[in-house]
Amino acid sequence: MEEKSRESGRAGGVPLRTPLYGWHEAHGAKMAEFGGYTMPMEYGGILREHQSVRTAAGIFDVSHMAEFWVTGDGAAPYLDRLVTNWPSRLEAGHALYTPMCYPDGGTVDDLLVLRLGADRFLLVTNAANHDDDAAWLRANNLWPARVTIEDVSRNMGLIAVQGPEAVRMVSSLADRPVADLPGFGLREPVEVAGVETIVSRTGYTGEDGFEIYIPEHGRETETIWKALVGAGAVPIGLGARDTLRLEARLPLYGHELSSEITPLEAGLGPFVKWEKPDDFLGREALARQKEAGPGRRLVGLRVEGGIARAGYRVRNPADGGQALGTVTSGSHSPTLGVPIALALVPAAWAKVGTELAVSIRARTVPARVVRLPFYRREAV
Repeated sequence: MEEKSRESGRAGGVPLRTPLYGWHEAHGAKMAEFGGYTMPMEYGGILREHQSVRTAAGIFDVSHMAEFWVTGDGAAPYLDRLVTNWPSRLEAGHALYTPMCYPDGGTVDDLLVLRLGADRFLLVTNAANHDDDAAWLRANNLWPARVTIEDVSRNMGLIAVQGPEAVRMVSSLADRPVADLPGFGLREPVEVAGVETIVSRTGYTGEDGFEIYIPEHGRETETIWKALVGAGAVPIGLGARDTLRLEARLPLYGHELSSEITPLEAGLGPFVKWEKPDDFLGREALARQKEAGPGRRLVGLRVEGGIARAGYRVRNPADGGQALGTVTSGSHSPTLGVPIALALVPAAWAKVGTELAVSIRARTVPARVVRLPFYRREAV
């Protein structure tokens, strides 16, 4: 879901700080600006942190994400029009993932929608898109007397716990059961380390785990963080968060999704609910694209001979290396031990097994289209 930093995420030109900033600095985190916040990139090595999540459990400070309460008796139909998925079909205590589109089919953002009551929803959007998202939500509220939008981004703490040991760790600190939550289920209130929270079984790593929402931000967020570290969770920076989500083929806004990339091009067709009775923003443009077939598609690449970074050109291995498309994200895969990448290429070149090439600085190296996701955890 997340995106690279941008100026509008700042307060008065100064990067914001999460309530865990002091803890990160005190524990030697390498800090950098991301999404308008000063965030931990790594603590002691991306490879070690990545492997900790795949084999045990990691803890992530994601308090930089943006959150909006949407309430009122018009909240459900408002959200149905706003996004491509179908929020009104959610039962209370469940969440969904969805793109949110412009009328031309380009993506405003991708987000989580949590339903906590008949007329009470929480939206979780990307930090760097905060200002644009807030403006878009308000501009498209056709029923202001029936829909209230409250921006709580600066007041909400958010911690993710991900990995095979996440259920045990969170359960040991919770006053109510959480192990029985289904995927994309949520529960409130749950006291975690004595702090009242909302707990959802969601994440951005390809592993099982939870995201813990702390409405009272400040010290309470650090209380939970310290308790989870004490229970054995390894602090993880945004560097490993990126390699984890890439292996799991989870999109990063500004890379796999943007105002120029539609959900259909990004392979997110299952999250576009054509059967909704009312039109949603972008429906007509997306329907035309679906009927014609997207001209380009997001593919997975296994790359030989180097790391294909975002923006590198994907080429025809014949014809003198004719440019075909662009890498959207790329890295070394710690789990697979090989370079991997996501790329947008013409639909005719998107079949699994297709041989391609990628320009890496002054060299052109072989690449092959492979099945996605690169990594899928074993079902328990």
